[in-house]
Formats: sequence, C-alpha cells, structure tokens
Amino acid sequence: MTADVDFSSVLFQRSWDINFMHGALSLSVKSMEVLGFQNFVQMRNPALDKEDNFLKEFWQQMFNCFLPTSSVKEEDDTICNGEEKLESLPMTVFETSMTAHSYTVYTAVYAIAHALHILYSSQGQQRTMRRQKFLCQESWKLHHFLRSISLNSSTGEISFDKNGEIISGFDIINWITFPNQTFLRVKVGRIDPVTLSDKPLIISEEKIIWPNRFNQERPLSLCNNKCLSGYRKTKIEGKLFCCYDCTPCPKGKISNKIDMDDCFQCPEDQYPNNKQDLCMPKHVSYLSYGDLLATGLATSALVLSFITIFVLGIFLKYHNTPIVKANNRSLSYTLLISLLLSFLCSLLFIGRPMKVTCLLRQTAFGIIFSVAVSCMLAKTITVVLAFMATKPGSRMRTWVGQRLALSIVLSCSLIQSTFCMAWLGISPPFPDFDVWSINSEIIIECNEGSVAMFYSVLGFMGFLAFVSFIAAFLARKLPDTFQETKSITFSMLVFCSVWLSFVPAYISTKGKYTVAVEIFAILASNAGLLAFIFSPKCYIIIIRPDLNKREQLTKRVN
Repeated sequence: MTADVDFSSVLFQRSWDINFMHGALSLSVKSMEVLGFQNFVQMRNPALDKEDNFLKEFWQQMFNCFLPTSSVKEEDDTICNGEEKLESLPMTVFETSMTAHSYTVYTAVYAIAHALHILYSSQGQQRTMRRQKFLCQESWKLHHFLRSISLNSSTGEISFDKNGEIISGFDIINWITFPNQTFLRVKVGRIDPVTLSDKPLIISEEKIIWPNRFNQERPLSLCNNKCLSGYRKTKIEGKLFCCYDCTPCPKGKISNKIDMDDCFQCPEDQYPNNKQDLCMPKHVSYLSYGDLLATGLATSALVLSFITIFVLGIFLKYHNTPIVKANNRSLSYTLLISLLLSFLCSLLFIGRPMKVTCLLRQTAFGIIFSVAVSCMLAKTITVVLAFMATKPGSRMRTWVGQRLALSIVLSCSLIQSTFCMAWLGISPPFPDFDVWSINSEIIIECNEGSVAMFYSVLGFMGFLAFVSFIAAFLARKLPDTFQETKSITFSMLVFCSVWLSFVPAYISTKGKYTVAVEIFAILASNAGLLAFIFSPKCYIIIIRPDLNKREQLTKRVN
C-alpha cells in the first residue's frame, strides 16, 4: 500500500472485513507519539465545543446521528444522546492514537507557529504595530521563514531541503489484523534517504507477518544464494553490493546467522564446533586420578616406593655386613630415603592443581632430587679418593671419611634450597587456567611463575648429574674392589638420558600430558638410580651371601 493510505467511505469501513489487510506492507511518514494527544481527543465533544462546527459535522457522520436542534424533534431515534465516545468507534472508522496523518498535521501547525514567531520577531523596531496589522501580512512572506526552520524537539526533527521540501524518511509498516476487527501497525523497517550509510533501506524480514494465503517461496533479490551459518559475506570487486561470495569463517571464529558480514570469536570458555556455526563450552582438563594415565603413573610411583622401602629394610637388616659397610652406609641410607621421597613427591603432580601443591611440586622435588644426585656425587668422589689414598705416600687419606661426603651433600642441597627459596620469594608457582593451548579444553595447571628459576633448578640438578657421570666414567676401570664406579656410571647415564629427553618433550606437549611427561622423567630417573646402584648389592646380600665376605671385597685384579 502507498504511504499513509486512507479510506474515505465511512459506511464501507463500518461493514468491511479487514482481514484482507492482514500481512500487508505500507509506507508511513515517520511519526512520534505526542504526550497528552490521546486524552485531548477523548475529551472532544460538540456539547463542550459548541463553536466548533467541523466537530459537529464530524460527530454526526461518525455516530450516524443528529445533534439536537430546534428543527429536529427530541423523540427522534437518530438524535445523539450525548453519551457517544470517540474511543467506542471501531478502529477502522476512527483511531484515538496519534496516526501518521495526525502527526503530519501537528508538525505542519508546529512549523507554521515557529515561522510566525520568527516573522514577528524580525519586525524589530516595529513591535508597536497592531496585532491586526500583523495578522494581515501576505502569506507568501511566510515562506522564507518557513524554509529556514530547523527544529529538533521532543516531537521530532523538522527541517527543509534547498527545494523547500520537508526532510523526512518513511517507516515500513506491517498490518496485523485480528478477528474482533481491530488491527495493529508493526514497524518492520525504515527508508532514510538522507542517511550517510550505504543502506538507505533497512528491513527486519523476521518481524514480518505475511498474509495467510501467501504460501509461495519468496524470491531473492540477490545475485547468489545466501551465506549459511559458518560462512561470511565477501564483497566481489566490480559488482553490486548484493553480489558477494561466501567465505568459510577463519579458524577459531564462527557465524551463527545467515548472511553475516563477519565472523566473531567465541568467549574464552567456549570453542567453535566443526561447522563453525556454534560455540560449545570447553571442558576442564587436568591430570586427575580418574584418568588411566594418572592411575598408571600413581601405581608405578607406589610400587617403586615399596621397592625402595624393601631395599632400605635389607640394608638396615644387614648393615654390619662387609658390602653394606664398604658402600658407605650413611650415604646409602640418605640416597634411599631421598629416592623414596622423590617417588612419593611425584604424587603431588596428580590431581587438581591447588595453591599448596603448586608451591610444593617443583621446590620439594628439586631439593629432594638434589640430595639424591649429590649423594651419587659424594659416592663417586669418595670412591676415587679412597683408591688414591691406597697408594703409597698418598696424602689423600686425610680427605677420605664421613665428613667429606656429608659436606658435599649439605653444600649441594644448600645451593639448591637457595634457588628454591629465591624462586618462592620472587615469582612462586600458582594455579592458572590455560584456555589457548588446546581449542576444546580449559587446562588447569600450575604456572611456574619464573621460568628462569624453574630451569635454574633443573639446570643445577643436571650439573650435579653431569659431574657425577664424568667422575664415575673416568674411574670406571678401577680394580674390582671399587666396582661401584661402574654402577654409578650406568645410573648417571640413564639419569642424563632421561632428563635430556625431558626438556624437548616437556616443551612440545600440552595440557595434562606435560605433567605426565615430568612424572615419567622423575620415576624413570629415580628407578635408574635404584636399579643400577642397589640391585647388584641386594643380589649379593640375598642370593649370594658367600660373596658378602671381607676376603671377597679385598680381592684385587692385577
């Protein structure tokens, strides 16, 4: 329908079925609701406005009655009884709300009033002129002032272009009718010819109610099909704006509506599905005891802990035998206890990261493992010095003893403890959420805080292991009395191999598998020390007690 369509036949409007208008679209001059207008209309009555002849004529036509006059008999049935109300009329006949028609008239009167005010104000020194003389001004003189009006009030904006035409757009109205002969005008879009954007026509297609009999597929005013969800529109150079390509959304972004101009990022706690048209919630991930991998690692740690306790029990039971004495009982006990604590320390890495466990994980492991490696270094140095002390005239006898081994273990442990204390003081580890490493997961992890301190702790342990390996390797060909050097060499070779492999594996893995790699490195390196250092001795103590004699240990090979 055209803009501000109107129907002039009141008789027809009273009896028609307005269902034919259901779903229709029409244009309407932009309008606004004026405060108090509806109350003003409802108060109109020819009995109160006796001088308003138009109202009298309108009243008789709308209510199909005659106002009482001297020429009409009072008993006539067509006499208006004075109880007629404008709001009782059907909407098809009369509307009490501010329609586009009413708003246009209101705007015209508002503009004329301001133009008259400007004209009157422009008289300047002639303010003393009579009011009657002012009202007799020629109407064409008002045009100049009317065209210059530019008002922006609560009732809307009023201005004119260079041709004297009012600057206004149109609202697109969808007519919705109801069985009780009432209707509703729903704004579904607008036309704004003076807009600065490239879209003067905006319409919300999903808001439109189409006619009941309209059952055909609506035609597309496009060069191509619409872009589905998961795609975005891409302009084709040299073609009209309605011609475009559909490009898949970039990785990590989605579009969940048809014909979207651009894709958007999912929130941090969500990730795009495979079709990239929906954001799905990420699931929380950490190495929990419920995982099969964590169960296997925890079981391995407990089994190795029991084996360490078993070996410690054997050494305590046979602590007075020659082979236990010859291998420095104090260092052996210290090494076994540190290995036991290292195995148990790996359990701190399993489970949901908490503030306490994050603080203890690396620092406790670093100190305990440094004690174990320093015991290996002390064993190596003690063996080498003991061999050198057996040579005639050697002054190394003064260095061989418990104090040397104890000083090596304490000094190395003190240095590592200093690193850990500095780490906790400068930038300690803390629980953190990693939402970027894996697309579909929120990884709960222990942020190491200071990466430099983390690698400093690992580097110091590696330095101790490397020194022990070099010393044991150089002393591997000592006589049979000192065969411990070969065991230390193999154990340090396993230790260094495990931790050299750990660094690239730790960097390349993500999520809970990063923690699993570190646990495996701890268990494997500790198991290497336990196997190569103590299994030969336990074999002699339990299986070959005949070799656990002083004369066997003092036998030399030329």
